[in-house]
Amino acid sequence: MAIEGPRALVAGNWKMNGSLAMLKEPRLLAAMLKDVKLKCDVMVCPPAIITRRVKSVLKGSKVKVGGQDCHAAASGAHTGEISAEMLKEAGCSAVIVGHSERRTNHGESDAGVAAKAKGVHRAGLT
Repeated sequence: MAIEGPRALVAGNWKMNGSLAMLKEPRLLAAMLKDVKLKCDVMVCPPAIITRRVKSVLKGSKVKVGGQDCHAAASGAHTGEISAEMLKEAGCSAVIVGHSERRTNHGESDAGVAAKAKGVHRAGLT
């Protein structure tokens, strides 16, 4: 018996794009993949503000929903931030941390990314 490694992931990060009008896109993706035998996991990472709506649109499909980023803390006075716990509650199964754009545009360090990763694991997300 062959031992299989981790399953590949194909994910689409919407970045700072997306509106309720774009909900047709994940709906179309789910329909296109409905009868396809996938050899990888498929995930979309919409802006946090529409995550619940995207999750609702994808209910029952093969497509997973992830967050684009999170704060290292579970809660607190961090205006405009979102915690991994909040993303989990919104239906996410994973969170992107350490994205090159965040490192470049926001000066995120290895230590900061590691703290976020710990927060992701604390919340039970990938």
